[in-house]
Amino acid sequence: MPRIKLNYILTPLIIILMLVLGLGCAVPQVEITPAPGPAPTPAPAPAQPPTPINPTWTPPPTAPAVNTTLVLPNIADVVAKVKPSVVAINTEVVTLDFFNRPFTQQGAGSGWVLDKNGIIVTNNHVVEGASSITVTMDDGRTFTVDQSAVFTDSLNDLAIIKIDAQNLPAVTVGDSGPLRVGEWVVAIGNALGQGIRATEGIISRQGVAIPVAPGQTLYDLIETTAAINPGNSGGPLVNLAGEVIGITSAKIAMSGVEGMGYAISTETALPIIEELITNGYVIRPWLGVVLYTVDQFAVARYNLPVKSGALITQAVRDSPADKAGLKPGDVITRFAGKDVATAEDMIRAIHLAEIGQKIPVTYWRNKSEYNTEVTPSESPPP
Repeated sequence: MPRIKLNYILTPLIIILMLVLGLGCAVPQVEITPAPGPAPTPAPAPAQPPTPINPTWTPPPTAPAVNTTLVLPNIADVVAKVKPSVVAINTEVVTLDFFNRPFTQQGAGSGWVLDKNGIIVTNNHVVEGASSITVTMDDGRTFTVDQSAVFTDSLNDLAIIKIDAQNLPAVTVGDSGPLRVGEWVVAIGNALGQGIRATEGIISRQGVAIPVAPGQTLYDLIETTAAINPGNSGGPLVNLAGEVIGITSAKIAMSGVEGMGYAISTETALPIIEELITNGYVIRPWLGVVLYTVDQFAVARYNLPVKSGALITQAVRDSPADKAGLKPGDVITRFAGKDVATAEDMIRAIHLAEIGQKIPVTYWRNKSEYNTEVTPSESPPP
């Protein structure tokens, strides 16, 4: 067997060992350069100070401390004075159910004694269509009302009831003209049909007009924060002297609305009340027409040439309108020199006219415009 020289074996081993050791000691260093970041935001320039309104201004001197506590109005005295004159009105109305069967519906409202001999003021909507009406005084006495003793004016929502009684405690009627927003008032009435109660508030607005039914708007209303609920209608709104300055009539009831009740001012109501008592009805200028506000439906249905105005749907024979040549289908667009956009505009204009005075009227018939004159007469008895 041949001999292997040791140096031939050791030499390669030494060389391999040196390479391994040398590599371990001479590993190159790799330098990692970080990625460049965003440039720094430059500092904002200093803001310019605002120009002052008045550098020399100083606060006004405060008033010296005084006792500003005021005596609150004595609502109890007001209620004690007026409450004996406020009445609860209960009604029965015969109506039809879903199956066209008659049934009796009960209602409740309020009123107040205007005259000691049994004249009571309320709202028309309290007694309208009632087959039975009873009046209950604050002292518990109850009176049945004869249908012939009820006089109404639907346009202003007022009514007069006459009961067979004497020496009743009548209220004092005040003047609503000088009222100011913010004045204290008290509403007294048969709220919810549960007896006479009182609520206090202030006058929040005057001269308000709100629609209460199609074609009917109440004008010159007093808005109050005094709570008005069903059954209050017809009751008095009184000032702190215990004087009636309004007749509670309506309330806006919708989501998010609070404290918006309305009363007909005595300034508006008294002339109507006087005519109901002296004539039995209110005499007004009358044309003898039934009107409808021109809308998209009317334009399409009757092929009207205008998009606004008061459409005549009926004209009473031999009425002032009939004598002036007006006919159903005509659209009135001007009356007494003023534009007419709705039936309500026309009704308001008629009531402001004078009986017996000729009034120019502009109207459309088919595709042509015409002019005529109409002379209002007295409204016939209801």
